[in-house]
Amino acid sequence: MLKNACQADILAIGAHSDDVEIGMGGSLGKWTHEGLSAVICDLTKAELSSNGTPENRLIEANHAAQILNVSRRINLEIGDRNIFIDQHAIEKVVRVIREVKPKVVFSPYYEDRHPDHISAAKLVKEAVFSARIRKYNTGQAPHKALHYYYMINGIHKPDFVIDVSDYQEQKIQALSAYKSQFTPEDGVDTPLTDQYIETVIARDQIFGKEVEVKSAEGFKSDKPILINKDIVGVL
Repeated sequence: MLKNACQADILAIGAHSDDVEIGMGGSLGKWTHEGLSAVICDLTKAELSSNGTPENRLIEANHAAQILNVSRRINLEIGDRNIFIDQHAIEKVVRVIREVKPKVVFSPYYEDRHPDHISAAKLVKEAVFSARIRKYNTGQAPHKALHYYYMINGIHKPDFVIDVSDYQEQKIQALSAYKSQFTPEDGVDTPLTDQYIETVIARDQIFGKEVEVKSAEGFKSDKPILINKDIVGVL
């Protein structure tokens, strides 16, 4: 059982703290403002990051979660660059899913330049499936949830987008909490230190233009998306 665990509508999983904020920080800010509850689960402590320390990264991660009004942040402490699709890792994620009981699970999209993001996508997909199997024994009740992907690096044609026009500044504030990654005073140059936040916001603005709003975050799905309302109402 997870210590101080809580149930939530949304479970957003990332390989490293800042992944979730990059891909869906605006959506989390919007959903929590609208009354939904959310939990973030980081798979690793990002101990191999070029800048910062795991201890400081944890402080930054908790600050970012507070900015987005996320009810809890969990770290599974799987080794950085050590995310493998094995039964030990799958069970760890299954336990989180069954404890939090989310309606929707989000993970990184599997087309990404960072191998950890690819591995995280595959691991979460396996765990979402196993979490619903009654005979997959963790001592918890099975739980069925939807699974969607958010984008970290790159621009892919989204299967759906969320209008985050009113939450763009909140997303920027959450990303800016990671000073060790985006604006380190004594660090080395990485893709994150070269106007990365600006690039992320520009991507959101591109997606927004596609649906005639100021800013939108794009998501991918393995399956068709069921719309439970009159299509005229959706349009």
